[in-house]
Amino acid sequence: MLTNQIITLIIKTLRKAEKDFPDPSVTLVGKRWHDPFLVWISCILSLRTQDATTLPAAERLFQLAKDPFSMAQLTVKQIEKAIYPVGFYHTKAKNILGICRRLIDEFKGKVPDDLDVLLSFNGVGRKTANLVLTEGFGKLGICVDTHVHRISNRLGYVKTKTPEETEFALREKLPSQYWIEYNTLLVVWGQNICKPVSPLCSQCPVNVWCKQAGVLKKR
Repeated sequence: MLTNQIITLIIKTLRKAEKDFPDPSVTLVGKRWHDPFLVWISCILSLRTQDATTLPAAERLFQLAKDPFSMAQLTVKQIEKAIYPVGFYHTKAKNILGICRRLIDEFKGKVPDDLDVLLSFNGVGRKTANLVLTEGFGKLGICVDTHVHRISNRLGYVKTKTPEETEFALREKLPSQYWIEYNTLLVVWGQNICKPVSPLCSQCPVNVWCKQAGVLKKR
């Protein structure tokens, strides 16, 4: 297993290596609007959808509404038209309306900054809830998607079977000062270099520390 001294070196190296790569769509939304509600909605749109599709869809929807009150006035068809062709856009449109109505009814339109409360919303998993906390509120959280799960195991930093197991392992092991940025760093790296199949190990500056666990083919 990698030590925290090594993981610190890896994080610092990735910071430098990723300067020319674009941030993930949800991170871009957080930086642009600084609004936990818009981060939440963009995260819903991003599920099983590539960033190249997610960000334009989010921008089209936000042109129609940028808060729970105005978005709750939209119809399912209006939301569907705005967010198409994100994956599962029918279901996502209904979930977005349901979230807006509950926010209005129970929270006066304000997004709660509590993990357990966010998880109580229909269609919200740990990835989404943690992203709302980290990107929307700047609060500590560890968001684990397939990239973070894969690379954390590939590096040899954790040995887990599911993203949820990875999150809890990282909560125990990863120094808290890296919690918020860890997701963005590994998502960018996973999209561009440490790909699911045949990663570009020859181009990877952290290759010297990587265990390459589970890698069967590389470039």
